[in-house]
Amino acid sequence: MIERDGEGVLTAASAEVLAAARDLADSLGGSVGAVAVGDPGDLPDDLVKRGVSTLHLLRHELLADSEAATVGEALAQLVAAERPVAVLAAAGDASTEAMAGAAARLGVPLATACTAIRPGIRPGQPWEVTRERAGGILLEDAELDAPIRFCTLGTGTRTPTETAAAADVTVRAFVPELDATVPRARLIERRARASGMTLATAPVVVSGGRGVGSAEGYAVLEELAGLVGGAVGCSRVATNNGWRPHADQVGLTGTRVSPDLYIACGISGATQHWVGCMNARSILAVNTDPEAPMVSRATWAVIGDVHEVLPAVVEELRRRSGG
Repeated sequence: MIERDGEGVLTAASAEVLAAARDLADSLGGSVGAVAVGDPGDLPDDLVKRGVSTLHLLRHELLADSEAATVGEALAQLVAAERPVAVLAAAGDASTEAMAGAAARLGVPLATACTAIRPGIRPGQPWEVTRERAGGILLEDAELDAPIRFCTLGTGTRTPTETAAAADVTVRAFVPELDATVPRARLIERRARASGMTLATAPVVVSGGRGVGSAEGYAVLEELAGLVGGAVGCSRVATNNGWRPHADQVGLTGTRVSPDLYIACGISGATQHWVGCMNARSILAVNTDPEAPMVSRATWAVIGDVHEVLPAVVEELRRRSGG
């Protein structure tokens, strides 16, 4: 199952999924089919370069919002009709929910956040999968035994590549049977993301937690981020307290970041948050607790009050830059 961005272009995560599907198809002597929702757009021209032979389009008025539970219901019907060897999708929130719904309807397991998939040597043998657990801190080797294997793949597990196009992609529309009387989630409003630098692209992230103390306390973090060309993030406690919007949250239930420098201000560094920032090249922790997990894991640490340390850092940066 593949996804497209707001402009109808195949997402990078879905391109990785197609590359993994092609590897599996080559090892099993099969072909690759793709599943998408809505009109084909320019997908066939793109998919033909990625080794896809058939594009299945889920078409129904109730799929207009691509709501995950409804997509999962439609996907289950398509899979029941086509009986593929495996169904792969990116390990995003919406795609994982849709895959979970489809797998549950078909009575088969779902292996989530896979980093590797190894088919059995002989037909009928269980497949071996390696999965991320605990937000990526642990890797689990497991067996997947089912008539149809459902897997989601984490990003960065496969490099998207193109292949020589042997033939055009066959496009097939599939209209599922969906009950309009069943309560369903509906898209009410769509808001465009802020343009410019984001948490995911910023080279420096200045993030605050419980130690910042209030929404007003983030003013100095905003100032520091502006001086170093970065973005402001936060821990879950900040969003829970209403100090920052969820879009700023770094962590397992927020955004995973990989900046050159992550500045953790007043953040204890619980596992949920560490998962979101552990891929940073360097981490500077500012905390009053020398035993805090973030301090012990950081590249550098300053033991002190955020409200004393950061203003001093800002003042020195301004002095060095001539004000």
